[in-house]
Amino acid sequence: MSVRIVVFGATGYTGELTARALVAAGAAPVLAGRNVARLADLGRELGGLEYVVADAGRPATVAALVRPGDVLISTVGPFLRWGEPAVAAAVGAGAHYLDSTGEPGFIRDVFERWGPRAADAGCTIMTAMGYDYVPGNVAAALALTDAASSPLDLRNAGLKGTAVGVDVGYFTTADGDPGRSAGRSSVSGGTRASMFGVLGEPLFAWRGGRLVSERGAASMRGFDVDGRTLRAVSVGGSEHLILPAAFPQVRDVGVYLGWFGSASPAVVAASGLGELLMAIPGIRPATRGLMGRFARGSTGGPDAEARARVGSLVVAEARDAAGRVVGRARLEGVNPYDFTAAMLAWSALQAAAGRLAVGGAHGPVSAFGLAAAMQGVEAAGLGRVG
Repeated sequence: MSVRIVVFGATGYTGELTARALVAAGAAPVLAGRNVARLADLGRELGGLEYVVADAGRPATVAALVRPGDVLISTVGPFLRWGEPAVAAAVGAGAHYLDSTGEPGFIRDVFERWGPRAADAGCTIMTAMGYDYVPGNVAAALALTDAASSPLDLRNAGLKGTAVGVDVGYFTTADGDPGRSAGRSSVSGGTRASMFGVLGEPLFAWRGGRLVSERGAASMRGFDVDGRTLRAVSVGGSEHLILPAAFPQVRDVGVYLGWFGSASPAVVAASGLGELLMAIPGIRPATRGLMGRFARGSTGGPDAEARARVGSLVVAEARDAAGRVVGRARLEGVNPYDFTAAMLAWSALQAAAGRLAVGGAHGPVSAFGLAAAMQGVEAAGLGRVG
């Protein structure tokens, strides 16, 4: 019985891009989602693909999508609200699983709650396997590897150039300008819904050799890019959960989003105020209800022309105990949505071919190895610069 790749959420914005990327790579994925008419239309357009109706609100229909050894790609978000049925279905069936989430709470839940179950089931689950947060994991691993193999001259400190910390910054390039804000029109409805969903939620970071709770945008730092300092605010990413296991000497991991540009200080200030407000009884559930009304999930996203004007830029800096940069990696290339679709497609094909670590929750480097993960990143449209 052949391995099937199933795209759950295939008629949503990211799901359709992913289905198209799989077909372009020569695969024939099974399309899954709620709307039978849209599934049928997309299936016909993509060459007569099989399709199945499944709804995250009816978990049994999601569980019926996969069998042992299959590969399930989930693009159904917000994941904190709708993501669990897909990962539960994969683990329950012994199928491999990937998703497109960028929501820190869901990422942590996959690693901590579902990872051990996947290990017992003999399947591999890989969360946040798109622009959030594959390129940061790969760039950080490159920077840390460079630091280990090519230590800088640290005679004054008496050290060997060992990196004990790494920071990752995510930016966009609008019309070729690094760090320039891409604007609201460059973001899909699903992304906005996910962003609203994590506002006020407790996030996390790797500080002092342990995972700690930390609000989003608790801090800000600058990254040097072509002689300019690009500012970014802190966020919880899969890097916090993945990198310390691969690089045990790393005591601190920082993940930062540079989407806000010059408004970053205001975002940090607003985050602090928001934390105080969320401590007031009744505010958190009321805020969640309001956000649910105005952020309803997939409502489309930028077309190909709009995506072509916005590129991706990811920077990782490894630092020694004295705070000096001892390794650096920069990845740059296509639009984040195009990268996400292509990366999910590449990863699913690797999983279907058995070219991944089997058992438990993995990131891109532990699943495929650094060299192969970098090949995947390049195939998805990001290359190393400098």
